[in-house]
Order: sequence, then structure tokens, then C-alpha cells
Amino acid sequence: MSIAENRRARFDYHIEERFETGLVLEGWEVKAIRAGQVQLTDGYVTIRNGELYLIGCRINALRTASTHVNPEADRTRKLLMHKAEIKRLIGKVEQRGFTLVPLNLHYKGARVKVEIALAKGKAEHDKRDTEKKRDWEREKGQLMRHKVSAKS
Repeated sequence: MSIAENRRARFDYHIEERFETGLVLEGWEVKAIRAGQVQLTDGYVTIRNGELYLIGCRINALRTASTHVNPEADRTRKLLMHKAEIKRLIGKVEQRGFTLVPLNLHYKGARVKVEIALAKGKAEHDKRDTEKKRDWEREKGQLMRHKVSAKS
């Protein structure tokens, strides 16, 4: 079950490989995520000291948050992955010019997981091609609906 999706990542990057990672959260963040107060659009993943961190993911605190907790919406959150997978990602990111972007936030059982992708940035002409294809698909669907309604 998807919680939040980063559609912008699919537009800006060629997705090469996907990975599912765990996410270290505080209690108020879990409650806010369950209420749908999360945004992944500006998020990205960095590697520091052999560990993965999610930066730019915004989790807005609920109004009913506890008074003794000081919620920080844009804090850096640690991602959980096996060491061997992280080493493989480090090699690809450093050598081949790939980047790591979050694609979506979802539940797996009672846990919140993040799907990250190894991606390469699209050139401007690739983005235009993507827009043209999307517009054509939308127009084609409208034409098909119009033809079906005209026959009835």
C-alpha cells in the first residue's frame, strides 16, 4: 500500500534499478505518515560514512503532537540496508555517474519502507519526449472515448 509517491523522479531520471530500504523514524513521524502528512518530491539520498540518508523528505507534524517533542519536518533520516548492497550502490554512484532518488513510501506489514532507485538524469530533450508521449496517450484516450460515445 503506497503512502506517498515521487512522480517527479520518474520525469527527471531514467530509472535503472530499484531497492527497498527501511527507514528510521520517530514516533510522531509514524503518526504523521499514517495521517498522510508526507512529501517526497524534493527528496534525495546521500551516502555518508558508508550509510544511506534520506534528505529533503518532508513529514509535517500533526497538530495533536505532544508538547514535549520538538518536531523537525525536514530532518535527515537514516535508511536501512545490508552493507553489501550499500557497497554496491557506492561503487555505481561514484564511478558511473548514477544518483539515488526516493520513488515511494509504502507499508510492508506494519513497517514503513522507502523504495529508492539508482537513476541517471534525463537530458532536456528526453524530458520533452516524455511530455509528448504523455500528451499523445491522453489525446488518444480522449479520441477513443469520443468514438465509443458517438457509436452508441
